[in-house]
Formats: sequence, C-alpha cells, structure tokens
Amino acid sequence: MDHQNPFPFVLSRLLPHSPAAVFAAWTEPQALAAWWGPASHQTLVQQLDLRPGGFFHYCHQGPDGAQLWGRFEYLDISAPAQLSFINAFSDENRGLVPAPFGMPWPTEMYNVLSLSTEENGHCRMTLQARAHHATPEEEANYLAMVGSMVQSFGQTFDRLEGYLGLGGSGIPGLR
Repeated sequence: MDHQNPFPFVLSRLLPHSPAAVFAAWTEPQALAAWWGPASHQTLVQQLDLRPGGFFHYCHQGPDGAQLWGRFEYLDISAPAQLSFINAFSDENRGLVPAPFGMPWPTEMYNVLSLSTEENGHCRMTLQARAHHATPEEEANYLAMVGSMVQSFGQTFDRLEGYLGLGGSGIPGLR
C-alpha cells in the first residue's frame, strides 16, 4: 500500500442535500434498502445496529433469486459528518466469506464516509476505501480493480441521488 495515499479508492459527489439528509440515507434501514447496491438487485436489510461495533447486515437479491450477502461493521459514527466501517462479504449469519470473484480478494475493506457542507448548503460526500488485513496478492488484486469499483460505486451513488431526489419518501421533489 502507498502510505502517502492510504486510500486508493476515492469517490466524491456534490449533492444538493444537507449532510444530515445524506447521513440518514446511509444509516436508516428503509433508505439503504432503497438505494444500496446494484440497480438490478433488491436490497434486503437483515439488521441495522448503528453503533460502534454494530452491524448493517444485508442481502442483494437478484432477479433470478440469487443472493449475495454483505455486512458493514461500524467503527466510528460522528453524525452527520463521518462514518467509518469495515465492509465485507458475508453469509446469512453475518459470518465472513470469500468474495465471489474467483480471485484472491481482501476479506474486509476499511471505509471512511465523510460528509461536509459546501456552498448553498449542499453536501460533499466522499467515500474512501482500502483493503483491510489483506495478503500481498489480495492487495494487488484490489488495487488492480479500483477503476472498476469506482464505476460500480458510481452507479450505486446514482441510485442514492435518485433516492434523495425523492426525499426518501417516494414523492418526487420532497426533500
């Protein structure tokens, strides 16, 4: 890992919402169910225990019924400015499982979500991530895939923007 830039994955968006609204979208079960993950999948929230040491445990269910489980383990919660967590693939019991990619991949990724107020009260949302407790081969594969992850998370963030544009209510224009 490059210690000058410990986060090889960085994705930032300027959103026309308050940091509190964006933070809520990252921390409320119904919100996460609405936007977290690929557009082709439904997100089923199993558990959301928003406290240091607590978990967000979820399942992405595809149109064919295939399931992909994941979890966040919350490390630090500083509402509405920052959230840090370990993200990992899991099983239905929240146990860690290898990534389904067919290559050595870090079991866990360390993430820091930062939210700040910018001009006009808009929120600057920045997600930074890095491999956590990875072997050199897992780290190398992670670094090689950063570009693809930025594109994939970009689509997920598009879903977040759509959710926030509905005010999290399903009613267009409500904020």
